[in-house]
Amino acid sequence: MKLLNLGILAHVDAGKTTTVEQMLYVSGGLRTAGSVDKGSTQTDFLPIERQRGISVATASVSIEFNNIRINIIDTPGHMDFTGEVERALSALDGVVLVVSAAEGVQSQTERFWKALREMQIPTVIFLNKIDRMGCDPAVVVKQLQDEFSEKIIPIPIMEDSILELCENDNGLAAQYLEHGSVSHEAVIASLARQTKECRAFPLVYGAAALGQGIPALLEAIETYLPAFDPAPDGDLSGIVYKIEHDKQAGKIAHVRLFSGKVQNRDAVSCHRPGMAEPFQEKVTQIRKLSGQKREDVGFAHGNEIAAICGMTGIKAGDMLGQILQRYQSKIAMPLFSVQVFGPEGKESQLLQAISELSDEDPLMDYAWNYEERELVIRTMGKIQLEILEYLLLERYGLAVGFSAPSVIYKESVGGTGTGFEAYTMPKPCWAIVKLQVDPLPRGSGFKYSSEAHKSVLQERYQNHVQIAVADAIKQGRLGWEVTDAHFKLLEGESHIYHTHPMDFFLATPIAVMRAIEDAGPILLEPLVKLRLTATEELSGKLIGDIIKMRGEFDSPVIKDGKLEMEAIVPVATSMDYSIKFSSLTSGRGIIKSDFYGYVECPLEMGAISKRRGVDPLDRDKWILFKRGALKN
Repeated sequence: MKLLNLGILAHVDAGKTTTVEQMLYVSGGLRTAGSVDKGSTQTDFLPIERQRGISVATASVSIEFNNIRINIIDTPGHMDFTGEVERALSALDGVVLVVSAAEGVQSQTERFWKALREMQIPTVIFLNKIDRMGCDPAVVVKQLQDEFSEKIIPIPIMEDSILELCENDNGLAAQYLEHGSVSHEAVIASLARQTKECRAFPLVYGAAALGQGIPALLEAIETYLPAFDPAPDGDLSGIVYKIEHDKQAGKIAHVRLFSGKVQNRDAVSCHRPGMAEPFQEKVTQIRKLSGQKREDVGFAHGNEIAAICGMTGIKAGDMLGQILQRYQSKIAMPLFSVQVFGPEGKESQLLQAISELSDEDPLMDYAWNYEERELVIRTMGKIQLEILEYLLLERYGLAVGFSAPSVIYKESVGGTGTGFEAYTMPKPCWAIVKLQVDPLPRGSGFKYSSEAHKSVLQERYQNHVQIAVADAIKQGRLGWEVTDAHFKLLEGESHIYHTHPMDFFLATPIAVMRAIEDAGPILLEPLVKLRLTATEELSGKLIGDIIKMRGEFDSPVIKDGKLEMEAIVPVATSMDYSIKFSSLTSGRGIIKSDFYGYVECPLEMGAISKRRGVDPLDRDKWILFKRGALKN
């Protein structure tokens, strides 16, 4: 039986989980379809999900339809949990993008579509809620075609859609020109090929709450999306797209395998982005999951999804076996940080709990300042914090509070700089490092390279330098993560007798900080793009608001008494603007917000963050700290 790993994506409240429930029911996986309102769905089984009526974590269920086993990954729709979707995309063969006919294209719809096209994942669109009073499905289809692709093909396929398919299919076009028509089978075959090649996108109409359109959706999934045979042969390769913690089984890694086979008691080589060396993990149990059901199967083949127990050091995003070159689309960007306040005397328990939850969501990075006794985490937004508060209490018995959110700034360098450190005393030690840093265009991120010859500095020490640079730039001279910078190892030297394995981890951060200071650190602030729709008479107030927020805007477009405009504004000045906008428009306006990027910001307009821990440029204290003579 062929396998298809299918993601279900949608903006929150578009009906995604209800669609999954109906797919289970129609395919025979359920006797009765569950309800989001009643808290009885298969994929929203966490108590907090049933209480709030939204998905907060990816969940897997399996169905069989005709000759295909479909592993469905139901993903959260709320923007605070976009990181869950980002990680799940790497495991998918195809996607159903659920769009509400009542609301049309929404901000998350746009974000997901962009990611799907960047990653070239075949996509079927399910236009849901066509039963809603006052909605016009034809208008939404036209909106999708205008904003996403002309090659969105509604099913049943009409004459104008056949012409769209002919543009990408010379054989179909030749038949049409010769005979004035083409067979239904030829049209279906052409659409199937073009869908798998991500050049066309079938659209199915339906109303999931009523069960309408679900059989047609399943037929479209079987016909147009790619399915594969299990692949037991070849070298093992897979990717961890989710981590969860179970009270009995401990850490569980949800893995998509691409090739090879893994079974109980295997020792698996694992790779982590940014780590030079692989590490070994032992498999103790392999499970197949479907909702809350857990089945111990003992092995898993390529193209399957499995839950693997026993790999205590694994994290989401790690790769098993062979290193995979898979494109990753960045659709999640934490823009806020908060301080976490825990119960008195339970700091170690809180740190352990946050560490485990960070394994589950790597975007929720954390930092512990020992001297100030401060625990700070990165967050996507308010809803994520509410879920985190619930998990810490329910899973760990820790009642916590949070500070008001602060904007996460970043920093870069204004020019070229060099940094040198010769750590040769007190013996035994020997690590000499010379680094150069150069600015990169905005949005480039961090880059590292080496000009040091391996005959002068051994490869393992060069690996240590690379890892130490990546770790050191998490906190630059202004207290923020360094980005859009290229660090180059110019020179390095070790000693055959005196070099200790940890010496380059001590020396490199000093050279990094000196290079940044020499180049001149600059502050970067995050911006968002706002798209506003309101009545024409509000144009003056909206423009005034944007100017107050230090924003820039395009000339408003006014049509039929409605105003549409786009603006780029700093996150720091627009954090609560959606609430103000809703009040200003009496809830009838539309505001869409997307992360735009980081730009240089004058120091007096931004914030320099207090340094956490020991500063590498306080060299004597840093050496004592790295040699274990100080605590941090």
